[in-house]
Amino acid sequence: MKVLVTRPEPACSELITAITTKGGEAFASPLIRIGPGAELNTLIPQLDSLTANDLVFLLSKNAVEYANLTLEQMGRSWSDKLSYYGIGRSTGQYFQQVTGKDIRWAEQGETSEILLTHPELQFLEGKNALLLRGNGGRELLASTLRARGAQVSYCECYTRYPVDYDKALFNQQWFQTGITDVVITSGQMLALLEELITEEYQTWWFSRRLLVVSERIADQARRGGWQKVCVANSADNNALLEALISIDMGC
Repeated sequence: MKVLVTRPEPACSELITAITTKGGEAFASPLIRIGPGAELNTLIPQLDSLTANDLVFLLSKNAVEYANLTLEQMGRSWSDKLSYYGIGRSTGQYFQQVTGKDIRWAEQGETSEILLTHPELQFLEGKNALLLRGNGGRELLASTLRARGAQVSYCECYTRYPVDYDKALFNQQWFQTGITDVVITSGQMLALLEELITEEYQTWWFSRRLLVVSERIADQARRGGWQKVCVANSADNNALLEALISIDMGC
């Protein structure tokens, strides 16, 4: 097993260490890097505008990290009066770890679709919802919350920056390395990878085993031509490692 890990640091290096500990080979090629978001200066005013039992959604561990750092730098803490929701177990547990606050998430997976099945998110008339997220991203969560009666606002807590690679060298390097598996943890990263693939190497890439973190990304990959697409139980590194070493990944 020779795994190409494309997720940003530090999760990329952490997964590589875990894979090598299990006897596999793994290589880093992050497709995006993460930096502070453009709207962090609005975070505290937006949080202060919320009232008791309003909703705050943490859409990734990166959102938790940058939002929490901003509050710490200003000598502030997370309010006890708000209801917090995370996209998936890894984000929820990370929020609990760094804040000590309660947070709800859906155990079945790490997507907006699954979180929106939560019983407490079905009727939201009169509620305000603040989404802490990265730049861009999907609108499904916001549009559904609005349809259920909530007033929705955003705070861009982190920014995703594509990493530039020379296409020819990128394809040659990983072909010569003999990559067998590729880890992709977002639709954006899949699109960036496909932009890097040259026609000469397309058949080879699309015959690699592709590990993704949701059925939505799996469908995107299959439509793009990937032949062996597997779905991990979540986006955290433990779940990715478990999927990689499993003899039955559902490919």
